[in-house]
Amino acid sequence: MTKLLTGGIAIAAILTASVAGYRLGAGTWPDPRTWTATSAQKAAAMPADAPKERKVLYWKHPDNDSDFAAEPKKTSDGRDYVAVYDDQEVDFAQAKPKEPPLAAGGGPKKLLYYRNPMGLPDTSPLPKKDWMGMDYIPVYEGEEDEPGTVKVSVAKLQNAGVRSEPTAMRRLVRPIRAPGIAKPDERTLLTVALRADSFIEWLYVNETGRHVKKGEPLFRIYSPDMVKVQVDYRISANASGLRDDRGALRRMENLQIPEAVLVELKRTREPVISFDWTSPVSGVVMQKKAIEGMMMKAGDEMLRLADLSSIWVIADVPEQDIAQIRVGTRAKVSFRAFPNEVFDGRVTFILHELEMATRTAKVRIEVANLDHRIKHEMFADVEINAGDGEAERLSVPVSALIDSGNRQVVIVDRGKGRFEPRAVKVGLRGDGFIEIAEGIKAGENVVVAANFLIDAESNLKAALSSFTSEPPKDAGAPATEKKP
Repeated sequence: MTKLLTGGIAIAAILTASVAGYRLGAGTWPDPRTWTATSAQKAAAMPADAPKERKVLYWKHPDNDSDFAAEPKKTSDGRDYVAVYDDQEVDFAQAKPKEPPLAAGGGPKKLLYYRNPMGLPDTSPLPKKDWMGMDYIPVYEGEEDEPGTVKVSVAKLQNAGVRSEPTAMRRLVRPIRAPGIAKPDERTLLTVALRADSFIEWLYVNETGRHVKKGEPLFRIYSPDMVKVQVDYRISANASGLRDDRGALRRMENLQIPEAVLVELKRTREPVISFDWTSPVSGVVMQKKAIEGMMMKAGDEMLRLADLSSIWVIADVPEQDIAQIRVGTRAKVSFRAFPNEVFDGRVTFILHELEMATRTAKVRIEVANLDHRIKHEMFADVEINAGDGEAERLSVPVSALIDSGNRQVVIVDRGKGRFEPRAVKVGLRGDGFIEIAEGIKAGENVVVAANFLIDAESNLKAALSSFTSEPPKDAGAPATEKKP
């Protein structure tokens, strides 16, 4: 077949040359004996191309691209492995081999094998590509994978977005959110009541919600009992000259007669029949039972005052969170009437019993209210900073923890593409971090992004290694019978 093809090409060349000669020679054909001999001599003088020598790189399974051999081999069903030549591996033929790293003594390190670029337990004695076309990575002496570690190529780390952060000691602030309601500060509540039967002649403060100052008159009263004790004082004072009667003074003090009335009585020695009753504190009138012209019995509540410069917010904290709250813990309170404002507060008391229906505990938070904008019974949203003031704890970002329910794992970055999955014991959570009670040390780098990819490779490597590991030498061996 080759000879026929060569002869045909030679004949075509001769005919082409003849036609050209005919045209150039003014229509005369050359002597056939001359051009036939010359062309034959030229054809015989042309050397034939020597066949290029092909080099076998390795042999691979005819059906399985991941199964190869360094020498000719047969499959289990008797078929020959297919040879792979250097011209079939274009990248291998064109790529310039990398120089091996130098050892401590200055010489090149010994090449041990090539490992799978995906971290799988698959090695090769020769350069190779995986099923995705990625080159196997050379492993030199001293670079073998440590037990329990996963090695990932730099290119894959960059593509996957793997990021690491060092572990550190932090104070974990755990926000606990609960609904609340504003209440008056019970320590500032005061009831205005008289210690003797009295008639209200004039009511200066005649409306609920009015703000009064200390010393401001509330009402004018007439009390027969208070007039009588003044008369007794005058009689005793006149009988003893200028000396005051201590007993009469004590009885007027017990009736809480205002100081202005006592000063006037000592000056004029005349009893004051009706006088103004002043406010003992500054505050807001919360309740008003006094009516002008009525008689109030001794001990009856006439007015109830409260100081609104500070208020209480009673928060309903769930039972599972109550153990994390301490007296003095800072809190942030926002009211629905002021959605864009946050008021600072502090936990001052935790009630000792739970609500049976809701399983919540009452937590009292004190909030400043100098401008009196916060009204009683306002609904509030409370955020208590649990963990505030506690000691620092070894913690990592929450994204670093892989929690499957049965185990908690973090991926420790060992450097140079090596990663170690490590089981840990976790503790408190807060502010985007989680406490690591056991398993790692401060300063170790842990993977905080794309760690699930490395964990998946670790699990795959462990699973494949369990399949590819050689069984014990005595496994499957028939048991020898004991000789009697």
